[in-house]
Amino acid sequence: MPNKILIAPSILSADFSKLKEEIREIESGGADLIHIDVMDGHFVPNITMGPCVISSIRKITKLPIYAHLMINKPFELIDSFIDAGSDAISVHIEAITASEFKNNAPKIKKQNKKLGIAINPPTDLSKIKDLTSLADFILVMSVNPGFSGQSFIPDVLPKIKALRKFYSGDIEVDGGINDKNAKLVLDAGANILAAASYIFKAKDKKEVIERLRNAQKN
Repeated sequence: MPNKILIAPSILSADFSKLKEEIREIESGGADLIHIDVMDGHFVPNITMGPCVISSIRKITKLPIYAHLMINKPFELIDSFIDAGSDAISVHIEAITASEFKNNAPKIKKQNKKLGIAINPPTDLSKIKDLTSLADFILVMSVNPGFSGQSFIPDVLPKIKALRKFYSGDIEVDGGINDKNAKLVLDAGANILAAASYIFKAKDKKEVIERLRNAQKN
């Protein structure tokens, strides 16, 4: 049975002056979860938000919160993101060692939280293959991480196809997702679409969320 298609609006492109209203709008528009890009200015050349923002969001929504940690030494800070209300956390393979992931995965799962591995466009799947049995999901970056609004990199499509051949869990794709490439991403084997500007810059968020969800039918 194929994995359920889930739409994950990324609040990186939300209007933070009215974040509560923005979240209410994606909730009513049918979003399945909230994707939160956390950047530290070291692992990527940008700084965004941290646990305090997640804690505030947790108070106003029941949607699952997926914290995407684009930070160095993520396992040193992961407890603060769990305590803030994250339901799932992804860490970059480029920022950790395999042994760190193996040692921390059981601890995270004991807290009933999901732990995922994120992988950048240039990084080969061989870096994560031995860890996928411990991962609740894999996050494939389809842009080089750091800034919202970048163009989708088509070269990641073969990587998604190759990953799906040996990984049966959820595959999330993040970066430049829109109605033009969503079908390609889903056909390649992904089932979670993280989209920032495409959703939050739209006048009708419900319409674009449904467009992504039904991309394979078009």
